[in-house]
Amino acid sequence: MNDRAYWISWYDLPDNNQAAHQEWLERSYIPEVLSWPGVMWAAHYAAEKKAVPLGGGQGRVRLHAAPDEVPGGTQFILLFGARQPHVFADPGPAAFHAGLAGEDRDMLEARRGVRTNLMVEEARVLGPGGDDDAPPAPAIQLGSFNAVSPEVESELATWYAQWRLPSMKTLPGVVHVRKLVSVAGWAKHACFYEFTSLAERARHFVHYEDAHPDKARWSSDLVARLVHATPGAIVARRTWPRA
Repeated sequence: MNDRAYWISWYDLPDNNQAAHQEWLERSYIPEVLSWPGVMWAAHYAAEKKAVPLGGGQGRVRLHAAPDEVPGGTQFILLFGARQPHVFADPGPAAFHAGLAGEDRDMLEARRGVRTNLMVEEARVLGPGGDDDAPPAPAIQLGSFNAVSPEVESELATWYAQWRLPSMKTLPGVVHVRKLVSVAGWAKHACFYEFTSLAERARHFVHYEDAHPDKARWSSDLVARLVHATPGAIVARRTWPRA
């Protein structure tokens, strides 16, 4: 699938609005965006609050963006994929949303802590559970972050090229891993992992570096020099498409 551009939104919702919001997304908002020329797919996810981070324990993330720097929505992630980023830039999300009214306006205004990024794909690997023509998988992990210096950014590219992405090609349960970079939005970098299920992620991904202590040390040292949106990478299950 020649999808190389992504519009990503993170947000929270009041408990009493979540079911209605999901119904509205499926009935109105998602079909509207899918009708735009060049938009190829949509996927909506709900965060799994008890998911174990990579490496176990409290995870490796040490640096977070300040609360007043990045909106704090973490409950839901909405993604759209397209062939190239200007599909989402003409007219752009802000102008599109400004033209909505009635129920559409009410549903948008119910969202809290909304953060968006428009991103393009830097690299992609297909795992053993992968199908390059399939929509995003039933389970994902999505982290978004910035490097503390240009030197760290250079090392980050090497780490993805030499270790993280190649190691995902043979890991059971992996569908895709997509390393993304930003066109617009707070995070310059993101990594979008797709899994056949949350159970397979927990079984194979969480501790996959245990047998590679040198690589685990490299990963821990590097991640400690990345500034993540709070709380770090979000693990989530797909709520749409339902199949």
